[in-house]
Amino acid sequence: MSGAQALKNAIDLATLADRLGYYRYWVAEHHGTTSLACASPEVLIGPIAAATSRLRLGSGGVMLPHYSPLKVAESFSMLSGLYPGRIDLGLGRAPGSDSLTASALQRDRRQRPQDDFPEQLNELLGYLWDELPEDHPFARLSSLPGSPELIQPWMLGSSAQSGIWAAELGLPYMFADFIHAAGEPVAERYRRDFVPSPRFPSPRQGVALQVICADTDEEARLLATSYGMRLIHMHSGRRLDKIPSVETALKFFEEYNLPPSTLPSGRRAVVGSPAKVKEQIEVLAAAYGADEVMIVTIIHEHAARKRSYELIAQQFGLS
Repeated sequence: MSGAQALKNAIDLATLADRLGYYRYWVAEHHGTTSLACASPEVLIGPIAAATSRLRLGSGGVMLPHYSPLKVAESFSMLSGLYPGRIDLGLGRAPGSDSLTASALQRDRRQRPQDDFPEQLNELLGYLWDELPEDHPFARLSSLPGSPELIQPWMLGSSAQSGIWAAELGLPYMFADFIHAAGEPVAERYRRDFVPSPRFPSPRQGVALQVICADTDEEARLLATSYGMRLIHMHSGRRLDKIPSVETALKFFEEYNLPPSTLPSGRRAVVGSPAKVKEQIEVLAAAYGADEVMIVTIIHEHAARKRSYELIAQQFGLS
């Protein structure tokens, strides 16, 4: 499908999730790719918020190194002012792109941007909570447009460093298992080293899983071939503009004599019928000590994607 249709489908899926009883819905930031449509979470969050009534909405996440902390704080404060009590700000350090696109996103291209993410993060939190030190050069810039409504910040990551920062700052933490499996030690360290903060007196651990559910295990495995082919192409450096159909994926696996369930090393997915998916999710949630689980479902057909979320909601009794 086109990028425009994918964006419309994101809103359609959100309205379904709102009706089904899901609690949180995030949209990501990716640049310079034709297989992922959202380059600006803050632009997409507004239309989704207008089309839903209960869901918490947020970024999964904003790639902070590309931006001014003040601009991010103001943008999300506006969303929070319009949709109070519903806006999350998930923050990441990764570029969300290749090196060329990352360079194109920078205002000053004369030199590589410095790696000052911890300073950026502290400045951003200072704006959000009106807690910049008095001697900070931007201390007087504390009036955000959506005040007094507050945003819930989260640290996102798929490596140990993001968990360390989340623990030091007393922030909720979402680990992207769908990007880097076996992050249980990272989650354990986050909980162990968590420094209580006034807004978050205890750790809040989330884990984001790749999940594909269908009425039967066989149907779910077939749907998952599209995801598997896409990952294999990504890991081998081959360009794949669209999410392939099941038929295309099956031909690919046959051509290369690979089992259709093949995933690259370090990747995993929860795939199966509703009962099987529920069991796998609960096992992984327990392994991570997770307070909540987010699910990412990459399927070629939008209808099958919606059906996956419906079956999971029914199995967990969300409504």
